[in-house]
Amino acid sequence: MGEMMSSFDGMKLYLNKEVPDNARAVLVIVHGLCEHQGRYDYLAELFHKAGIGTYRFDHRGHGRSEGERTYYSDFNQLLDDTNVVVDMAVAENPDIPVFLMGHSMGGFTVSLYGVKYPDKKLRGIVTSGALTHDNTGLITGVPQGLDPHTQLPNELGGGVCSVAEVVDWYGKDPYNTKTFTTGLCYALCDGLKWFAGKEKEFAYPVLMLHGEKDGLVSVKDTYEFFAAAASEDKQMKIYGSLFHEIFNEYRKDEVIGDALRWIENRI
Repeated sequence: MGEMMSSFDGMKLYLNKEVPDNARAVLVIVHGLCEHQGRYDYLAELFHKAGIGTYRFDHRGHGRSEGERTYYSDFNQLLDDTNVVVDMAVAENPDIPVFLMGHSMGGFTVSLYGVKYPDKKLRGIVTSGALTHDNTGLITGVPQGLDPHTQLPNELGGGVCSVAEVVDWYGKDPYNTKTFTTGLCYALCDGLKWFAGKEKEFAYPVLMLHGEKDGLVSVKDTYEFFAAAASEDKQMKIYGSLFHEIFNEYRKDEVIGDALRWIENRI
C-alpha cells in the first residue's frame, strides 16, 4: 500500500512499495512527465508474478506527492528524489539485487542518475523512451525567459500511445496533470546540457527501449545515448510502429517481457 516518505529536503513524496515473499530482486520504477506511479500497475503486476518487487513513487509536484504542480527549480531534484528511493530499496533488500527503470522524463532521470551516482549498488538500469538529447525539441523548444511558474498546456495525450483507450484514459486520469511549468522545462534543459558532456561516463549495465514512431521523444535520443555510453553490458531494442508509451502499447506484453527477461538474466 502507499505511504508518504520524506525526500532529501523534507518534501513528502507518495511511495508505493510492493515486494512479494521470497522476492528475487527489486525494481525501482520512475514515471514520466505529467503522469504518476499508478500508471505502471500492469507492469508491476507482471514483475510481482515473476518474483520481483517494485518500489514506485510520484515525482514531487506529481500524483499524490507534495510540491508545486509539475515544477522543478533544479534537475537534481529528480535525481536526488530517486536516490532516496534507491537507497531505501537497497537498505531494505540487502540480499537481493536492485534495478532501476525510468520512462520518458523518468528515463531522463535514470540516465543522468547513472552518471551522478556511479557507485550505487544497482545491478542494472532500464530506459524507456528516455529524453536524453531532445531531438524533437519537446522541452528545448519552450521559449526561454518566461516566469518559471508559468503553466503550459499538456498536449502530450494524443502522442503517448497508438491505443485509443490509453489516450482516452490519459486525459481523464485524475492523477495526471493538465499542465506543466516552464520551470520544469528549464530544469530539464539544464540537465540535458549537463548530461551532454558526461553521457560517456555512464557505465551501468543498461537496456534501452524505444518506440520507433515516438513523436514526443525521438528514437534518435536513444541511438545517441547508446553510442556514447561507456557500459560494457548495453543493449538496445527499438519497436517498429510503436509510439511513446511502449509499456502501454498493443505489444506491451512483449515489451514488458523483454525488460523482465533482461533483468532476470542479471539476477
